[in-house]
Amino acid sequence: MLFNSIPFAIFLVLVFIGYWFIFNKNLLLQNTFIFVTSYVFYGWWDWKFLFLISFSALVGFFIGLLLERSHDPKQRKMLVGIAILINILFLAAFKYANFFAASLEDLLHTLSFKADFVTLKWILPIGISFYTFHNISYIIDVYRKNIPATKDIIVYLSFMSYFPQLVAGPIQRAKDLIPQFQRARVFNYSNAVAGLQQILWGLFKKVIIADTCAEHVNMVFAHYETYSGLQLILATVFFALQIYGDFSGYTDMALGISKLFGIELTTNFKTPYFARSIPDFWRRWHISLTTWFKDYLYIPLGGNKHGLTITIRNTLIIFLVSGFWHGANWTFIVWGLLNGLYFIPYLFFKLDSREENYSWTDYIQMLLVFICICFSWIFFRAASLTEAFSYIKHISSNPFITKPHGLLLPLSILLPALFLVIIEWNYFRKDGFKPIMFNRQWLAWSVYIGLFLLILMNMSFHKTSDFIYFQF
Repeated sequence: MLFNSIPFAIFLVLVFIGYWFIFNKNLLLQNTFIFVTSYVFYGWWDWKFLFLISFSALVGFFIGLLLERSHDPKQRKMLVGIAILINILFLAAFKYANFFAASLEDLLHTLSFKADFVTLKWILPIGISFYTFHNISYIIDVYRKNIPATKDIIVYLSFMSYFPQLVAGPIQRAKDLIPQFQRARVFNYSNAVAGLQQILWGLFKKVIIADTCAEHVNMVFAHYETYSGLQLILATVFFALQIYGDFSGYTDMALGISKLFGIELTTNFKTPYFARSIPDFWRRWHISLTTWFKDYLYIPLGGNKHGLTITIRNTLIIFLVSGFWHGANWTFIVWGLLNGLYFIPYLFFKLDSREENYSWTDYIQMLLVFICICFSWIFFRAASLTEAFSYIKHISSNPFITKPHGLLLPLSILLPALFLVIIEWNYFRKDGFKPIMFNRQWLAWSVYIGLFLLILMNMSFHKTSDFIYFQF
């Protein structure tokens, strides 16, 4: 069930009515309703996925209770180790088994050994990387005594399966989300209106920006040998817009939907393409994942407390793991390594700045950072390393400009992209989502109605498309 679909719109209305008008007087019933409807939402793709998320949730819940009751340091370490191992093996079996088998087979063929492994060909459960990380962070936080273990299984199941953020984040920390399920929620009209505005803005990013860019990007990447160098560069920029519109659009919808139920989710994007440095970009892009790796991997490895060499090592590990988290493909690993290498000059020369004053040099830095990020997106988008390197080769080897096919940017991409840039530029130094504000109320409503009609028209003319991060 996609956020940008009619079935989901009907589902959301029904859940909203049940949540606020039928089960609102009893917290247990309201949480149970959220848990059940979240399972309906997730089972819409494949009901067999429900067994997997249930297994993961039960492991986290019961090991959390055991950690809470145990005061033996060795036993607690053993419990947390077992829990992390189960979660990692669980994720590896469904996401990486085929990758390792195929990679080993290719290696043996390269060495002239005959090998024919039977791969599992399992369907990747949607959102498995996200809810596995929810589980791991909860267990570690209970182990560290940062939070108490919850004794309410309905609350924990709701935390693990909460449908707005279930399949593509943001990655929620138990300390932020579980307390919201443990206290009564009161309907807030202003918050609900802000939620609807954020849903609309997310739909604009997805349907108008991402899906429109996707048509052009898919065409170019499928036949990149026939396009000029300039067209290949433009397609790379369009993919940067596509993945941002797709992922941040999903996040905006998730946060907006959650506001309808009186629950706040973590901000996941802060206008990353206006970053002045690579570290600044990663403070603004997929923030919930970046901070997850920082707190549960980078700092335990030693962070930046043990000299430059260890800091560089830890940084590269984080980005390699991040690349592998995104998918079982060497393209993602190279993408992660490349971003890690981008980081090294900032560590050497301490170039990162968080000053609020901006000069013309800052705008040049923004452009350079955007170029570097766009280059790394080629590996993220390509189906294989061979395709990625070939695409890069054709940028320089093909004629830079050719006639006649299409130097002019399609207006269907250019105009919405300009609108997106203008709005985001207006808010890029502010925290979280800010609704489109105008001095005159009629003008604001005209923009909202215009966006709504534009989205409806595009949804009727184009096939509803999945979100990119559903595959992760």
